[in-house]
Amino acid sequence: MPEPKTSLSTASAPSSSPHGLPSDPSLIRPSKLSPILAANKEPPLTESLTIKVADSLNGAVPAILHLPSNFSKGTQNANNTPRTAAILLSGTSGGIVGPSSIYLGMATKLASLHHGIPAMRLDYRYPARNKYCVADVLAAMNHLEKEHAVSKFVLVGWSFGGAPVFTVGGSDRRVVGCATVASQTAETEGIRNLAPKPLLLLHGLKDRTLGSWCSETLYEKYGRKGEAQLKLFEGDDHALTRNAAEAEEMLCRFVMRCAGVTEEDGERQLVKERLVNGKDRVRLMEKGGDLDGPENVE
Repeated sequence: MPEPKTSLSTASAPSSSPHGLPSDPSLIRPSKLSPILAANKEPPLTESLTIKVADSLNGAVPAILHLPSNFSKGTQNANNTPRTAAILLSGTSGGIVGPSSIYLGMATKLASLHHGIPAMRLDYRYPARNKYCVADVLAAMNHLEKEHAVSKFVLVGWSFGGAPVFTVGGSDRRVVGCATVASQTAETEGIRNLAPKPLLLLHGLKDRTLGSWCSETLYEKYGRKGEAQLKLFEGDDHALTRNAAEAEEMLCRFVMRCAGVTEEDGERQLVKERLVNGKDRVRLMEKGGDLDGPENVE
């Protein structure tokens, strides 16, 4: 059995076309919306879009944006706080549902809160090439700032996605928090400049793709000048398939805390709800492009 790696980045020149926008409804919103309706919440507005990227390759990056149903243009939320959005990034294959399809349920929950948080599931034009993926993230931030008056961002990344998360998070003042699931360590030096912005690191101890020591190394690189949490899941894999529901809840609460959003009546249970069936989590990863390349769930 090969040893787990520390990097899934590639230095080769881009040769393939980016993913297109998904047409499958199961990739746009989760199949189980009844918990949201039972909590007297409105399901979020969901928009598939492409965002122009201005760099040496130009082009556009696909994304799915979840907006609170009561969201209107303006500079602040209804509770007079600056608008914060979450941008969710997948691994070396790109894709839009994330590890164990966590992003699909997570984005829906965040945008369904009383003080809803916009959440964008962002693909890449050229996955595993950090230079171009960073440009994708910045283009997404600029789009949300221009079109929806968002001024603060929480970045979440899986696997290779840790590279653009920490590159942008360590250099852009608009980022107010970063979280990763099973991140690589290559091209993550930006984490040294992240504090005092909060950090959440999740990793499975049985990850055979990127060893859990990657997140332990990142935790040490972050230093002691800010709030950091490292959670290692006993017996779990690269996509946290055994603890997906707990990881999703932790990520939701982390984003809420960074955004200054507190739970209203009934929302504590809503954040815990499973909007994606356990048996569908890996299948949706395959359909969503998250397992198109060398990425896997082991």
